[in-house]
Amino acid sequence: SWDLGIDKYYQGDINNVLCDINKNHKVVKKEFLREFTDVYDLTIEGTHNFALSAGIFVHNSIDGDPPAAQRYTECKLSKAGEELLMDIDKNTVDWGDNYDATRKEPLVLPSPLPNLLLNGSTGIAVGMATNIPPHNLTEVCQALIHLIDNPKAETEDLLEFIKGPDFPTRGIIFNQKDIVSAYSQGKGSFLMRAKVDIVEKDNKSQIIITEIPFQVDKSVLITSFANLVQLKKIEGIKDIRDESDKEGMRIAIDLQKGAIPKKVLNFLYKHTDLQKVYHLNMLALVDGIEPRILNLKDILELYLKHRQEVVVKRTTYDLEKAKERAHILEGISKALDKIDAVIETIRKSKDKEDAKENLVKKFKLTILQAEAILEIRLHQLAKLEKQKVEDELAEKRKEIKEYMKILESKAEQKKVMKKEIEKEVELYGDERRTKVVKSSPETISEEDLVPLEDTIVTLTYGGYIKRINPGEYKKQNRGGQGTVGIKTSEDDQVCHFISAK
Repeated sequence: SWDLGIDKYYQGDINNVLCDINKNHKVVKKEFLREFTDVYDLTIEGTHNFALSAGIFVHNSIDGDPPAAQRYTECKLSKAGEELLMDIDKNTVDWGDNYDATRKEPLVLPSPLPNLLLNGSTGIAVGMATNIPPHNLTEVCQALIHLIDNPKAETEDLLEFIKGPDFPTRGIIFNQKDIVSAYSQGKGSFLMRAKVDIVEKDNKSQIIITEIPFQVDKSVLITSFANLVQLKKIEGIKDIRDESDKEGMRIAIDLQKGAIPKKVLNFLYKHTDLQKVYHLNMLALVDGIEPRILNLKDILELYLKHRQEVVVKRTTYDLEKAKERAHILEGISKALDKIDAVIETIRKSKDKEDAKENLVKKFKLTILQAEAILEIRLHQLAKLEKQKVEDELAEKRKEIKEYMKILESKAEQKKVMKKEIEKEVELYGDERRTKVVKSSPETISEEDLVPLEDTIVTLTYGGYIKRINPGEYKKQNRGGQGTVGIKTSEDDQVCHFISAK
């Protein structure tokens, strides 16, 4: 009931949460949360997902920018965020004490979508860690509908709909077999790469990066490129520029003349976060108690079980309200049949309590019906049209029949769930961002990473070989002292001196 839960938590007004305008963090009252910083910290916290909020704030910046100060930030729940609270005021979820037992809070939200899969989760606690990636809403909903229709479907079947993670930074995932293995076991890893194009123009080569792996800081990535060049660990890079703008990401790497783009790119893959391994670990608390590693089917099944409970509790609540309203309408209908006598009885009564008793005795009404009639002003009661009351009563009886049908049949409950899931796809469905490739990427061999440069190879009769950079040799002037290319033993000497690349 309102007294037990939502009224205290939201101060009697759910609009405290479902607000239509952005609220600046500096004006949030202490009556709602203990400190001003509580809301601000939640907004800028790294795991906070932007899909659930809207407004003016900076967090999860792809360049690692620090968040703006409190006086500059505003936020509210997004439309998708509001969906998480849908029907929370209809006794759909259980409530429990908050951390200091001063308030009641929902133990779980009645979300019409599996937020754990859609937005993912990352965290470490008491020797356990979870790392669940975000997924595409449309694909997850299609998998849910398939599982409702085919309860015996396995994870491999569900992966026909959910191709894998769908990251906000896009990128490319290689080797689909790794995804199947990880999602079947609830634990595993797979390879992510940036989306890269090699552009040839006017005898010049460029490496253009337009998408990067998940949780990679763009500015740190560019700095790592520059450090490799500065430390002379990579050759062939002439310039690095960040050309990103509102239209999207673009990192341009200009190559020197003669540099082989593929070799430069392979080196960057191996020594920077341009290529990264994502370690998936779908650990979650089941029923808020038991920590379990769940595979994809487990998560979807547990969500559907939760959602079915929400549908049943919501329908039960709506049924009780419909029955209550129908009961009141039946009383009003009785009163309208004898409206003059009802009005006369009310007028002759001493007070409201006396009028209630008289209506119950004289017209065979229940206390609830009598109270509802007395809440209507006399002039409004006289103007009530019998047909309108009968029409509303017929509508309520129809609703009661529908609610009873849902509660008595699991098949009907599944129909309701499917219909609501399809509606969410219409409202919030979008296209996949991250590309999944069935095959593995090209193997990066040590030979590919060796820079192309001039070298001098010296071989002795004794079998010793030495590679020397030509730069170690200096120009020999008359009367000068030469440079020793290789030291040999007394009984050994150089047999070959080769200049090569």
